Amino acid sequence: MYTATFLQDPDFIRSLYIVAFALFIIDLRLMNHPRTARKGNILGAIGMGIAVIATLLIESVGDYGLIALGVAVGTAVGVPAARSVKMTAMPQMVALFNGVGGGAVALISFVEYREALAGGGGNPALDALIPALFAAIIGSVSFWGSNIAFGKLQELIPGRPIQLPGQQFINIGLLAVCVGCAIAIAAGTESEALFVVILVAAAVLGNMFVLPIGGADMPVVISLLNAFTGLSAAAAGLALDNVALIVAGMLVGASGSILTMLMAEAMNRSIANIFKGGFGGVSVAPAAGDGEAKPVRSTDPADVAIQLSYARKVVVAPGYGLAVAQAQHTVRELADALEKRGVEVLYAIHPVAGRMPGHMNVLLAEADVPYDHLKEMDEINPEFPQTDVALVIGANDVTNPAAREQTDSPIYGMPILDVDKAASVIVLKRSMNTGFAGIDNPLFYAENTSLLFGDSTESVQKVLNEVEEL
Repeated sequence: MYTATFLQDPDFIRSLYIVAFALFIIDLRLMNHPRTARKGNILGAIGMGIAVIATLLIESVGDYGLIALGVAVGTAVGVPAARSVKMTAMPQMVALFNGVGGGAVALISFVEYREALAGGGGNPALDALIPALFAAIIGSVSFWGSNIAFGKLQELIPGRPIQLPGQQFINIGLLAVCVGCAIAIAAGTESEALFVVILVAAAVLGNMFVLPIGGADMPVVISLLNAFTGLSAAAAGLALDNVALIVAGMLVGASGSILTMLMAEAMNRSIANIFKGGFGGVSVAPAAGDGEAKPVRSTDPADVAIQLSYARKVVVAPGYGLAVAQAQHTVRELADALEKRGVEVLYAIHPVAGRMPGHMNVLLAEADVPYDHLKEMDEINPEFPQTDVALVIGANDVTNPAAREQTDSPIYGMPILDVDKAASVIVLKRSMNTGFAGIDNPLFYAENTSLLFGDSTESVQKVLNEVEEL
């Protein structure tokens, strides 16, 4: 009896929450480095486990049987999904899991409001009602917007921007409906139907919010929606008077917001410009719009091997194509072979390469590439004029000189990897198809560029074989 009383003591539960918060913060700190990221994930999971246990110790928590069923179903679905997902599909999984969090918050807000009305006490107090309304709107937007992001990344729906006439006015109208209904409820109207209208309008807004945004901007979209989910969770914590939910939600919201701003800065675009839609999927005529086919210089593995083997410095610029081909391990083997010959090999990491923040860092860390060989864009760009060979593997938009040179280009002004300034550029591609932004790349037609066509893994393996035979 004493043990049960002690475990349910509010001070003991708060102590468990404090331990969980500390682990969350340490987790975020360790996530800054690939070598400690795994440990950070483990500590974060332990912290969440402690927070869940502390919440279950609260006497008024509710139906333990129903909670156990929810945990069992979530575990049965989540664990196999997380273990089986490929690295190339990680952005889709992140979008999906993030959406589930937002959807859960929206449903919790609705259930809490419905129970308050059913109990006969009318609307909850404003200090709980306002956060619940905010959580319902933002959580619903996050859920449905994340589903659209998932569909675009999974190519279930077109990656190009999908816009309706008067799109901005439609979005403003939907937001006005959400806010108007929320104000009516907060002013004293007791209506479950109005709450449902809020959820439906926010759901449509979530869809309309993301559909006009092209696939190339999906990393920024996912980051912002992640921040939305965190903020909605924090608001739900205020409504439920749950400190753990407030702190965890604010950590997610703050980190997601900071990441969104950093990514927008890396693209030299404002967040407002990104979410006006239109970029990332617009079909642009090749060859700067003149419609003429430009010649490209193709090469073979033997020639690439000679250039790499007798270079002083080689810089590898990885992109999403490397992830699709799962070429990171073969690239690491090639780098090892070149380093044995005295060649310095570095990796140029663009902030938005791939389809998720840090995508390239994770892939290369998985292949045991030394972290000090990974160079961020600002650090590596001054090195390209002294680089003998820039090896571009599956990167397209982040190496496109049009961002510097063509004022009418959709990506004009976006910082890129200056691979074109290297003495020689070798691009590994399957075909001449455009990248995720849907625009042509003048780099492919430059005099110092050669293209090696084929699957990246197979191409790198052939080059590696040639290097070992020299």
